[in-house]
Amino acid sequence: MSVKQNRILIFGAGVIGSIYAMKFIEAGLDVTMFARSNRFKTLKENGLQYNEKGTVKSIKVNVIDKLENDDVYDFIFVTVRYDQSESALLALKDNQSKNIVTMTNSSIGFSTWQDIVGDRLLPGFPSVGGQIKDGILYARIPPKGLIATMFGEISGLETDRVKNLAKLFKAAKFPYAINKDMKAYLITHSVSDIALLGSLYFENRISDEKTARTRKTAQKITSTLKAYLRAIQKAGVSINPSAFKIVLKFPNLILEFFFMMWLRTKMVKDMMLPDYANNANNEVVKLNNDLLKFLSQKGITP
Repeated sequence: MSVKQNRILIFGAGVIGSIYAMKFIEAGLDVTMFARSNRFKTLKENGLQYNEKGTVKSIKVNVIDKLENDDVYDFIFVTVRYDQSESALLALKDNQSKNIVTMTNSSIGFSTWQDIVGDRLLPGFPSVGGQIKDGILYARIPPKGLIATMFGEISGLETDRVKNLAKLFKAAKFPYAINKDMKAYLITHSVSDIALLGSLYFENRISDEKTARTRKTAQKITSTLKAYLRAIQKAGVSINPSAFKIVLKFPNLILEFFFMMWLRTKMVKDMMLPDYANNANNEVVKLNNDLLKFLSQKGITP
């Protein structure tokens, strides 16, 4: 089956799902989006609206709000937050599609997800971000070479379906990389999110911009990141990507300076917007709680 004949379902019409849908549609691929409530209505009536250099554009998209079990796709991309992942996979449990790509975080691995969808699971992680405001997508797509969409078999093998998935991203001219240890990659990335995003939210409240930019916040990021990286190493999880190992070697003062600069970026300012921060906080809380349980089972405390 050629790339253009592949049927793709984007399960989740938030920022991540909308960006992948937009890029795949632009590449001429057969894409359907699954959405609910107001997002379904907006996509149905206005198409997928996005901001491009200050101009609002729209692209036609096939959208559904109900998925039949015999409505089969070559790839289903699950593009929801970690705290929504289990419920999303339960909704797909009886669908007959053979390949389910989870484009989301995980701080504990995949056993729970595999219990739901079995060997159909193909873990991945997105390389994009942004926000949706008034129904319009404001995408944040990093430059080529900086970061790529990751995916790979749990076994680490480069199977035919991994190669076929790579062809989709190649057709869409979207940077990607095949990772042979997605469990380690996602746990390492979760540690990063817990340290970085967790520093912006305190007791379920968003930090104000002045507080977020202090050295105290940078110190919190540094100490949390180092402690958690050491903890997952003790738990037998490889630091992946290995570049994160450098964090453990850098003096705290250098890392604190780096994070103080990061805390002043527009990216961080966007992360503190209520429509983003409230959702992100829910995800980080669950990532942290699950990671602590995972480490506790191995007798490790960060």
